[in-house]
Amino acid sequence: MIYEQTLWKEVKDLINPKILKKQNRFKKWEYGYNSDYDFIVISKTGQIGQIIEIQNLRIALPATNEPFKRSKEKAEQYWEKAEYPKELSRIKSRFDWEEHDTDFKEKWYDYIDKEFTRREQGYWFYNKGNCTYITGTHYMYLQWSKIDVGAPNYREANRLFFIFWEACKADNRCYGMCYLKNRRSGFSFMSSAELVNQATISSDARFGILSKSGSDAKKMFTDKVVPISVNYPFFFKPIQDGMDRPKTELAYRVPASKLTRRKLESNEQLRELDGLDTTIDWKNTGDNSYDGEKLKLLAHDESGKWERPDNILNNWRVTKTTLRLGSRIVGKCMMGSTSNALDKGGNNFKKLYYNSDVTKRNRNGQTSSGLYSMFIPMEWNYEGFMDSYGSPVFIGEKDSIKGADGYDITTGVIEHWENEVDGLRDDPDSLNEYYRQFPRTEQHAFRDEAKDSLFNLTKIYQQIDYNAEMNNISSVTTGSFQWVGGVKDTQVEFYPNKDGRFQISWVPPRNLQNKVFVKNGFKSPGNEHIGAFGCDSYDISGTVDGKGSNGALHGLTKFSMEDAPPNHFFLEYIARPQTAEIFFEDVLMACIFYGMPILCENNKPRLLYYFKRRGYRAFSMNRPDKIWNKLSTTEKEIGGIPNSSEDIKQAHAAAIESYIESYVGLVENGYGDMYHQKTLEDWGKFDINNRTKFDATISSGLAIMACNKNRYRPNPEKKYQPIKLGIKRYDNDGAISKIIK
Repeated sequence: MIYEQTLWKEVKDLINPKILKKQNRFKKWEYGYNSDYDFIVISKTGQIGQIIEIQNLRIALPATNEPFKRSKEKAEQYWEKAEYPKELSRIKSRFDWEEHDTDFKEKWYDYIDKEFTRREQGYWFYNKGNCTYITGTHYMYLQWSKIDVGAPNYREANRLFFIFWEACKADNRCYGMCYLKNRRSGFSFMSSAELVNQATISSDARFGILSKSGSDAKKMFTDKVVPISVNYPFFFKPIQDGMDRPKTELAYRVPASKLTRRKLESNEQLRELDGLDTTIDWKNTGDNSYDGEKLKLLAHDESGKWERPDNILNNWRVTKTTLRLGSRIVGKCMMGSTSNALDKGGNNFKKLYYNSDVTKRNRNGQTSSGLYSMFIPMEWNYEGFMDSYGSPVFIGEKDSIKGADGYDITTGVIEHWENEVDGLRDDPDSLNEYYRQFPRTEQHAFRDEAKDSLFNLTKIYQQIDYNAEMNNISSVTTGSFQWVGGVKDTQVEFYPNKDGRFQISWVPPRNLQNKVFVKNGFKSPGNEHIGAFGCDSYDISGTVDGKGSNGALHGLTKFSMEDAPPNHFFLEYIARPQTAEIFFEDVLMACIFYGMPILCENNKPRLLYYFKRRGYRAFSMNRPDKIWNKLSTTEKEIGGIPNSSEDIKQAHAAAIESYIESYVGLVENGYGDMYHQKTLEDWGKFDINNRTKFDATISSGLAIMACNKNRYRPNPEKKYQPIKLGIKRYDNDGAISKIIK
């Protein structure tokens, strides 16, 4: 069985070949963001080659340059750390180097010069027949950084991580990266290696570390940053001020200046070099950490685990200012973390992560946070399942595969993960914790605790996972509704459109589309026996903050004899168009196309008045818990159901709860067919005491109530009155009967 998955794709035919060739010949490609082609050049040679896309970010790699080939045999081509020459390994500092004669220095000049070049420009090597590029930062991590297991292993996931990070550094619109990771992915060591790499070539700069607690930041500094610095070769290592293994601050005073032939020939002395005056330190966790400082690089570890009173969102607002001078970005943040439960810091990190989406930018070209988000599924970075080429073993083979750690791999990482998940099915909280630690999707990473959910979170997550595994794209179509020929109040058609606002999982056959008939002068729904809509509307087009809640619409089928899937949510609409009228028209067209009525909250009545003015009052359902004579004047006029009644709130929540138990997640014959992920996620977070922000839950619950309106029909009060039949009654006690008056 072959399992294919990729984290990147090649972008072809973006540049005219003649222009590409000309620009490369004259080395005209500048490091940084290229607005003409909307990609980021990470090449420092003036020449570019392959253009790839990682997490929606287009990146132009350097042109291939003298790739290293370990062997002619593909199977023997892989990353291998080069041995440090023994003669050089004996030299511990620049002072030792100065004591050697010129001939000795001349002997090693080319070696040292090449290492500086690789550090700056990156490195090409053949990996199982593929010419592979790694950035200079990645090369420094693999070749010269000492971690807890010795030398790091090469991983394809880390290669893409460092390429993405290089793009973040190169892009003058970007403050850095927000990396959503799995546990033991190596982020702490990689960010520590980058701190040392950047600090040893920067002058008058400050580098910082933050983590989920001050003790964690200190541990990262003492156990990772300092050892990496100590074990750098002498030609990369500046003269250090203070102790060899400091506890609070690592200070570089004299630079690791590149050992050029000119300097060798002129016999330039150490004393002629200026000091770096560069430091690396750590701070205690808090909203105002590093406030007032100017940082060139901040390593922000375990950002998704900040608990009250500390707030990662507040901290980032402060920290962001330390990375800029006016509008110019002068520093970067390397942020990475798994996520805690949402009420334990995870929700703030989730907001920060989604505010870092590179596809959503302001007019300055920046994301809302200023960061660029990146997620790598756990199967790409799970220890024990990496082959010798740095690629994950997704599926186990008949013959075992030799892993990067020397052990045989007999089971694929996917099967291993699924086995772990199956073993935790009966323990929802442990299962969700495992998902957060080892996520295969972004939704896994932000799983919440089951105990705090109003609804059955286990079944909701079962359905979410099932949808993800089945590739939900094939079950749901995005599109728009339009009047035929643009003529209102005629026929409606559905058009697939990737930019549409509707998510559709069932389209009725032609004979059931646009079934509208006139009854008592009103246009009425002809498919009320098949299903109904629920809607959470809004009245005001714009809001003061420009945000406002979304309008939501859901369609649900009943059990019927028609050609329709029973008890199936077939439509999801969660959007806020530019005007309320556009939303109203969208809702109306959906109702017409499906020929189904709608139950809407009447506290925001503009939608219901819109239906009435257009002649569709009969499409608006009356509240099912009252008979006609008990309705208010307004309710008789436009229909709808109030949201203020506690009875209604409880009935609404109970309707969703019942539906989830019966039709979501693992059910009698497999899994449910609820394919709308946004609604499922909204159910999982629903707070009955704060309903206003859960548009999808309000709307979907109303759809369920609409399809089961008979359950809410009031029982008529029975009043017993004596009936006079004109027949006299007698008291027969005693010897003589007497008439009862």
